[in-house]
Amino acid sequence: MHKRIAFVSKILANHPGPTRRFALHLVYWPNIPGVVDGWFRSRPLSGLQDLEVVNKSSRYVLLPSHALIRFAPTLCLLSLSQCRFPDLGVPPSFPHLKELIMYDVGISEDSFKTFISRCSVLQSVSLHNMECGRVCINSPTIRSMSFYGRWRSVITFQELVIEDAPSLERLVPLDPDGGPATIHIIQAPKLKILGLLSGGISTLCIGTTVFQKMVAVSLITKMHTVKILLLDSIGPNLDSVVNFLKCFPCLEKLYVIVSHPERDSFFYPQLHSEKDINNVREYDPLDPIECLELNLKKVVLKNYDGIKRAIINFAKFFILNAKVLEEMEIGVLGHGNDKRMQYLHEELQVENRASQDAQIELKRDVRQDFKHHRHTHDFSVADPFDRPCGRLL
Repeated sequence: MHKRIAFVSKILANHPGPTRRFALHLVYWPNIPGVVDGWFRSRPLSGLQDLEVVNKSSRYVLLPSHALIRFAPTLCLLSLSQCRFPDLGVPPSFPHLKELIMYDVGISEDSFKTFISRCSVLQSVSLHNMECGRVCINSPTIRSMSFYGRWRSVITFQELVIEDAPSLERLVPLDPDGGPATIHIIQAPKLKILGLLSGGISTLCIGTTVFQKMVAVSLITKMHTVKILLLDSIGPNLDSVVNFLKCFPCLEKLYVIVSHPERDSFFYPQLHSEKDINNVREYDPLDPIECLELNLKKVVLKNYDGIKRAIINFAKFFILNAKVLEEMEIGVLGHGNDKRMQYLHEELQVENRASQDAQIELKRDVRQDFKHHRHTHDFSVADPFDRPCGRLL
């Protein structure tokens, strides 16, 4: 350990600077706070743009406040892991900070809100394994946000409020079972990509529209900007999904991950039974669903077993009623032989599809959950959920 510490100190002492990126991964940080403090003060780090601090010890450590104050004028990326955020009082401005990553960081609601307000060009925020009770977002510049809480029997990340986010395009709860329990979207007029949504979110409020555990309580506000939606649905539940379609009438891509409670109940005891779901639903042309009539072009169904009648009825509903569907991709679990595939095609009534141009593909697949997706904040990737199923069957 001492040799490594001396080696790092020597590098910083001899480096002429400037340094663009400094990544510090430490197991023994609590034992050498003075040394680490000296590293943050070293001359070559003047003008630092990217700072990554990862505490790998079993104890939380306090990030020195002077480090953030010193690097504030030039930082473009800040990534913190398993540490406590310092009390900055009135924090300095971070005029160049575009990307913020926090993993298991201790920070109060007020400190986070104040810090965000000092970041005038911030574009992407990742809050992972967080225990903060409430996070409120007021930012004119944030374009993408991903988050999840620490999974416990009691959710500690209770509430996320998107109060005013005029530039927000992507809102991605990576693991709703870990929190937040409640999501309020008040003002997000450019939101295009939303999900993963599941019953792990107790209450989802979109304007005056309210879903409780994926069940629509009121459908008043419609959000016409959302084009891509990812849902985790038990069964799956067609009535629940249809209500989301009504909430997002301009939806173009729908991803549905099928949850099987009888398989997952050991790990996720809060999941409900699917025994009462049959998904027998007649489409009423006198009460049309706008996105099925005009906009829905792609449906991806993951974890399809093709055994239960409910899941067959679910897939069939979209095949028979999505008027402009171009592609439906069904990830089939398990091994599929020709006889089984022929049976599934017959059950799905592919020949009677509403859109004759639609390509219906069944592919052998493995279970997927989309909980850790690397493309969430990559705007060169138009659809961060577009991950193809396995081999064509």
